[in-house]
Amino acid sequence: MNATGLRRPLTAAFLELAAGRRGHFRLESGHHGGLWLDLDALFADSLRIEPFVAALTDALRAYDVVAVCGPLLGGAFLAQLVAQALPAEFCFTEREPAAASEELYRARYRLPSAFAARIRGKRVAIVDDVMSAGSALRGTYAALRAHGAVPVVAGAVLVLGSTGSGFFAREGIPVESVTRDGYDLWPPADCPLCAAGVPLQDPAGPAV
Repeated sequence: MNATGLRRPLTAAFLELAAGRRGHFRLESGHHGGLWLDLDALFADSLRIEPFVAALTDALRAYDVVAVCGPLLGGAFLAQLVAQALPAEFCFTEREPAAASEELYRARYRLPSAFAARIRGKRVAIVDDVMSAGSALRGTYAALRAHGAVPVVAGAVLVLGSTGSGFFAREGIPVESVTRDGYDLWPPADCPLCAAGVPLQDPAGPAV
């Protein structure tokens, strides 16, 4: 069986945990996509998420990081678990309020001041539960660099598509994951679902 075949059961198991559903959604990055993952309760079942956390931790060991950072909410939960297992220091970033805009990647993340001095000059892994467009991880990467940290690897349990990982490849930052899957996402002007007249769905609304 090839690597793609080996990953499929892992991807399916994770999508079940994340209550993945199909539709037409606007992502944090501003892109439109056809898959929504409800990640709020992902870490509520510690026994089911633990194998994914362990696998990502093992993938990050070779990078000799001193700290692990993730964006609130899910990325921070993951970062704390990975940091404890490595062991390493833990920190998180939080999203800043942003004005409504059609600009892609308008979300900005900040590092709380309590962590700024602690991570300066240190090798850091940045992690999130899922990376598709990579908005939260890109914001975390920028915040850490602004405070003098040295991000050396990006990690996610699930990497969807190549948009987010492509950004880090251009930055020379390797991307580690437990599993990967294909994923289509589009700038609003190029979205085929919009062109077909499919309305955007409220992720908090009922599945359709």
